[in-house]
Amino acid sequence: MSETYLSAASMAEDVRQKKISAVELVEAHLERIARLNPRLNAFIALDEERARRDARDLDAAAAHGAFRGPLHGVPISIKSAIATAGLRCETGTRLRAGHVPAKDAVLVSRLREAGAIILGVTNTPELLMSWETDNVLYGRTSNPWDLTRTAGGSSGGEAAAIAAGCSAGGVGSDGGGSIRVPAHFTGICGLKPTPGRIPSTGHFPESAGPFALLGVVGPMARTVADLQLLFEVMAGPDDGDPSSAPVPVRKIGSQELKHTRIGYFEDDGRTGVTPEIRAAVRTAADALSRAGFEVVPFRPEGLQEARRLWWKLFGIAGGMVLGPLTKGREAELSPLLKEYLGWVLAEPAHTGNSLLETWLRRDAVRNRILAQMQSFPIVLCPVAAIPAFRHGERSWVVEGKTVKYFDAWSYTEWFNLLGNPGVAVPVGQSAEGLPIGVQIVGRPWEEELVLAVAAELERQCGGFRKPPIE
Repeated sequence: MSETYLSAASMAEDVRQKKISAVELVEAHLERIARLNPRLNAFIALDEERARRDARDLDAAAAHGAFRGPLHGVPISIKSAIATAGLRCETGTRLRAGHVPAKDAVLVSRLREAGAIILGVTNTPELLMSWETDNVLYGRTSNPWDLTRTAGGSSGGEAAAIAAGCSAGGVGSDGGGSIRVPAHFTGICGLKPTPGRIPSTGHFPESAGPFALLGVVGPMARTVADLQLLFEVMAGPDDGDPSSAPVPVRKIGSQELKHTRIGYFEDDGRTGVTPEIRAAVRTAADALSRAGFEVVPFRPEGLQEARRLWWKLFGIAGGMVLGPLTKGREAELSPLLKEYLGWVLAEPAHTGNSLLETWLRRDAVRNRILAQMQSFPIVLCPVAAIPAFRHGERSWVVEGKTVKYFDAWSYTEWFNLLGNPGVAVPVGQSAEGLPIGVQIVGRPWEEELVLAVAAELERQCGGFRKPPIE
């Protein structure tokens, strides 16, 4: 296996042991990007000069026994909705074409301080409003498992780059499944943290209003251990994130872990899932039982109300926030964003009373579901109704019923409304050879427990597999 398919933790250890240099790692990744990106369209901008310079500086420090941090020499990527100094942060829209931030977002600074090398930034749908990645600035991102299919959205460029071995890991964002769905589609791992656990300062759209309640930034990688590593580097409060809280990272002991009860469900009773996804949830439940956990059927009450309330905040309120940016420039928008805005405009805008009512109902359903999760601190369920779909598809027949585009991702949207951390972990494959992940969800601020359970599942099921891009 190529050095670009090593885990981020292994890369850092090999640099520390002088088995490989940071320069060699950067060159190997840049060569792979040059070879594969024309087919994937995952990266929209590279920072080759700075990446090489940073690698030389890190190797010089290593020669004197000085290591910057746990990511010393590891090449990573960043979603192009997160400010990265000197690289385009356009969020896939002509309305921000040419926007280049002068300084890094807080989380990017923390990654650099830990020794990571930023290779470049990755593609997104316009203004992040889609579960596939395509825009009028840079075009469509394809899935390394099958180029006729999407890598998901809105962190699709990031997922494709990591799955194809063009990046050791990186950062996405998630307001309705935008980390977890692309991870599921491409066979990698992704963490949606609790809002405020990792600062979203420097993300566009800004973390404010409904986006602060629902949207987060989080790590994406090929292994759960790498998610943990990236999470620990980026976590911590920052005043620029209105959800920020000083929650220290903690270790999960083996006894606490094995006494964790896990509830699982294969479908939500409304939107069916494909047989392979249903089987993947059962496989994961069986694997966790073998690992010593108590795993029992459990589906929280209130999920359908949570889904409706998510749309009232993310869709309707979010559309009102983005409205001033797009007004008068509709001709410049991508078809995907026009489709999204059509859904928003099909419903009345919020009044003060309707927004207040939505907020109060959100808190009530959140309290009800978290009370149920006192008995089941971890919930196992699907990430989506289907595996990666073909470019342009808008509906699918699942278990004899039509599943529409907007309904297929409800399995992630609930947990944005509720503020739960969740990890997508690869478990199996479809009959067509596409990766299938499952979702491990915990109570707010309990990322460490979610990651620990995800790591056990990964050990039982084998984790990441290399896609057939070559």
